[in-house]
Amino acid sequence: MRAECTKRRNPCQNAKLTVVGSLRYRAFPFEVTHSKSMKTEKISELTTNRLSVYLRCLNELAASGVEAVSSKSMAEQFNLNSAQIRKDLAYFGEFGVRGVGYNVEELRTHLAKILGLTVKRKVAIVGLGNLGTALANYHGFNQSNFEVVGLFDDDPAKLGNRTRAGLRIQSTQTLTDAIHREGIEIVVIAVPANAAERVLEQVTEAGVRAVLNFAPVHLNPKAGVKVKNVDLTISLESLSYFLANPSSEAINIGYREFLRQDTANNGTTR
Repeated sequence: MRAECTKRRNPCQNAKLTVVGSLRYRAFPFEVTHSKSMKTEKISELTTNRLSVYLRCLNELAASGVEAVSSKSMAEQFNLNSAQIRKDLAYFGEFGVRGVGYNVEELRTHLAKILGLTVKRKVAIVGLGNLGTALANYHGFNQSNFEVVGLFDDDPAKLGNRTRAGLRIQSTQTLTDAIHREGIEIVVIAVPANAAERVLEQVTEAGVRAVLNFAPVHLNPKAGVKVKNVDLTISLESLSYFLANPSSEAINIGYREFLRQDTANNGTTR
């Protein structure tokens, strides 16, 4: 969905002088409004996935003290596509200054708002086997504004145990109450395949609308609920396919580069 840029009244009054290296430009404050005459386009999941990648790249740039970056330099540094960056951002508004690029801090703020990361999202993990326990001990959630507030399992031997983060494992019988009490918005399912559907029904009945499913079964939620199915075995089998088919376009670029270097070094190919 494209957007029109509407400047505020008397924009020069609040224009901010930005200095990037030897470049000076004035960034005029603006509000992004969506044109009623333009068609509403459904934003694909691939697009939102790329926004997360862009945000991670911008975080790295900000940590390095970079104030402004062009789509071209960003693409070159992080192995991205500059045209794709501009196209993806255009769905949500008009960003950047022609000839200078994007203000890193401002774009970070915009992307965080678009991805709903300006508020902390509370997460519960159901199933504390090896995978669930590893997820419970993962520190990266907090860095992205996700807070794991509940751990649940059916195994009596695990109930009451605590993870390295200090969270106590509770019975799944208390899951519905915990969702309401803690305001849990996202549930991670890491249970065996035969229990996944039951857990999905339980959490969605409690009002959860976002589920990350690691169980080896494809879950089909009711309307208004978003489920992301992550099947590690399928991912590994996909990689195995490409290893078994070295002529595949997915890996032949690296394979051709290997042959080119081998020829240059030895004068022959294997």
